[in-house]
Amino acid sequence: MNAPRAARRPIDRILHHDRFADPYEWLRDRNDADVLDLIAKENAYTDHVLAPLAPLADEIFTEIKNRTQETDVDVPVLHNGYWYYSRTQVGEQYPIWARVRDAGRRPTLDTDEPIADEEILIDGPALAANAEFFKIGGWQVSRDNRTLAYLVDTSGNELFSLVIKDLSTGTIVDEQLSEVFYGIALSVDATQVYYVRSDAAWRPHQVWRHVIGTDREDDQLIYQEDDERFWLSLEPTTQGDWIVISLGSSTTGEVHLLDARDPEATTQLVRARMAEVFYTVDVASDHLLVVHNRDHLEFEVARAPLSNPGAWERIFVGGPGQRITEVEAFATHAVVSMRSEGVTTLQILPYRDGEYGAAWEVPCGGEIHTIATDANPQWDTTVLRYSYESMLTPARIMEIDIASGEVSLLKQQPVLGGYDPDDYLEWREWVTARDGTKIPVSLAARKDVQADGSNPMVLYGYGAYEVSADPYFSIPYLSLLDRGIIFAIAHVRGGGEMGRQWYLDGKLEKKTNSFTDFVDVGEEMIARGWAEKGRLAAYGGSAGGLLMGAVTNLAPELWCAVHARVPFVDALTTIANPELPLTVGEWEEWGNPLEDQHIYRLMRSYSPYENIQAVKYPTIFASTSFNDIRVFFVEPLKWVQELRHTTLNDPEVNPICFRCHMVAGHGGQSGRYDKWRETAEWLAFFCRHLHATKVQAI
Repeated sequence: MNAPRAARRPIDRILHHDRFADPYEWLRDRNDADVLDLIAKENAYTDHVLAPLAPLADEIFTEIKNRTQETDVDVPVLHNGYWYYSRTQVGEQYPIWARVRDAGRRPTLDTDEPIADEEILIDGPALAANAEFFKIGGWQVSRDNRTLAYLVDTSGNELFSLVIKDLSTGTIVDEQLSEVFYGIALSVDATQVYYVRSDAAWRPHQVWRHVIGTDREDDQLIYQEDDERFWLSLEPTTQGDWIVISLGSSTTGEVHLLDARDPEATTQLVRARMAEVFYTVDVASDHLLVVHNRDHLEFEVARAPLSNPGAWERIFVGGPGQRITEVEAFATHAVVSMRSEGVTTLQILPYRDGEYGAAWEVPCGGEIHTIATDANPQWDTTVLRYSYESMLTPARIMEIDIASGEVSLLKQQPVLGGYDPDDYLEWREWVTARDGTKIPVSLAARKDVQADGSNPMVLYGYGAYEVSADPYFSIPYLSLLDRGIIFAIAHVRGGGEMGRQWYLDGKLEKKTNSFTDFVDVGEEMIARGWAEKGRLAAYGGSAGGLLMGAVTNLAPELWCAVHARVPFVDALTTIANPELPLTVGEWEEWGNPLEDQHIYRLMRSYSPYENIQAVKYPTIFASTSFNDIRVFFVEPLKWVQELRHTTLNDPEVNPICFRCHMVAGHGGQSGRYDKWRETAEWLAFFCRHLHATKVQAI
């Protein structure tokens, strides 16, 4: 089967005296029969190309499935007299969310038997029975425990239906609100629900108040954000009496509060936005805790009275190189989430008699790990629940007693089939980039690995929005390690691994640092003997897909195979068109190529779609979703077409493939078995092109 070729119908883009004749922009029309036909042919071609990998993909899927405890239950979380949890059943794609009454201690739940007195809140398998896609976007139970509000998406476009359920009768009492964005909050008396709507550019910009059971036409607009740079989010506080409306661009923040006890509440501004100052808040009874960077690049924690919320008084600041990311308030303490030298940490601030005491750190070990707060909905809790994992340590749910410091393991993610972390190694390397910057790299491999230049490697990267690609445990990735493949994460600039400055050094006019960092890491992995030349593959998604496109152009000979998932590979076209969803808000991240000629020239030089060369490229597998609103399907579709047109690839040796899931969103398919199938396909793709298809005995 020949690879599909779309007609070239050039559309000129003329900007800053530069003309670009875009041959495939016409593919943007999702209603065009020719576009739909092309996508169908692309999927058929990918099926054909990957058909020889089907047995290997089935094998890897089976490995994922056999290592996963399919019937399982989360550790229950106590809140307001009930223990809440979700559980999965063998053969079911989606979980069930449920609760049981508190009998004075955490219940031990055995999912092999019916759970006594279980009350099902959201029955995922039942709700998803006739849906190709299913996602719960958030839920909340009222203070009186009788009302449930939840968000459900059945298309993948991340616009939800809002459902209100009477838990005393089990009946749905209100489901008239649709196209609702993330973020809901019930009033204290459970007569009202606050929700978020997005504008035509898919930017959440409004908070509405709906009286449950009344006509939606009578809903009241509570707040509207007109600045297109700012996104809006909404969430209730742990303390429970307040609702936080957070507004944020890439550089600037602003917060408003709503009194959830007052049915006529209006917003209360914490502090008016200040250019280049970002802040977030949590409410602690009579005062606020604020994380901000007004006086400190890497942020600090301040407190302010509710009566004067803009009067910030510093109570905690990290040391050199320590980035404060979040603070959570509780009755007897606050928890500060931090980053230090690429590793996450948690600090406890005791609170007594109106004052915060000296901070102490939640203990954790290992050279590379990820520690983060978990579900802690009880305002008056005396313990902190948190998660801990590494590339070899399955996720642990831990609990620490705030008074004594005693740590308890509540549960570790089960890994079946005899998994033993001692069969593997994890470690960190530091690579000197071309400008002298030290780039951290996290790696995992079989314990018998040697730096002898014979290893296949998959190198992952992201590098944008100050999002950190922290080390994490993955059952699917064990299928790579068991075949002798090293899995590595390049923590390139543009992410947040090393703090705020790390992010600033990988955005706007410094964006290309992300790309050169990744290439430098790849080359150094070969130089140090951790990767064999010709057996180095690359993987990234979304903004990490832009990374994949850019590094493929920069060093096409370095990679043997590349998987670009929902890739942002037509970046300049998108960022130069303010009529497209999300574009205006992205200008603080990438720059405004409409107004700034320098930024235009820079993006013109790295946007993957516009810089493909007439040389041999690696095998490329691009995957996307038709309903993805964050990165439109057209970007990888155009990219793949131009790659086939320009590169010198032999399609029998280095094919270029495109997969589009027709009912899915930015995160791909939603059911867990479907996700495993999707993952197994691209893992098999890597194994084949790394010549590492057989499990090796340890």
